[in-house]
Amino acid sequence: MEASGQGFPKTHRLNTAAEFQRVFDQPLKSADSRLTVLARTNGKTHPRLGLAISKRQVRKATDRNLIKRLVRESFRLRQHTLGGLDFVVMARSAALQADHETLRRSLQKHWDRLVTQCKPSWSSSSNPTAT
Repeated sequence: MEASGQGFPKTHRLNTAAEFQRVFDQPLKSADSRLTVLARTNGKTHPRLGLAISKRQVRKATDRNLIKRLVRESFRLRQHTLGGLDFVVMARSAALQADHETLRRSLQKHWDRLVTQCKPSWSSSSNPTAT
């Protein structure tokens, strides 16, 4: 059974091509040798996650699924600190050689970096009286 507030409901996912495209159009970016994470404010009170794990970068479906599970778990555990942002996570082939803990630390750095970068636009977009 899931702890309260720790789930990953459909409202916390990017579902349509238009939602992904909005993030791809004007993203803030955080990247390392294993992962690239794009972010953009969404005007909502909760974060949303999209996964773009390419077959070209990660050939085997089992490997892609493992990376997706790790990303979703990290997002789910951190979602209360991520605010109103949309994230798209993309993996590079080097993610396959990294152990699970390395990927978790990498994601942690990306979440922290992007939340810090987005804070100014995030707070102004959530406050309608700000100019």
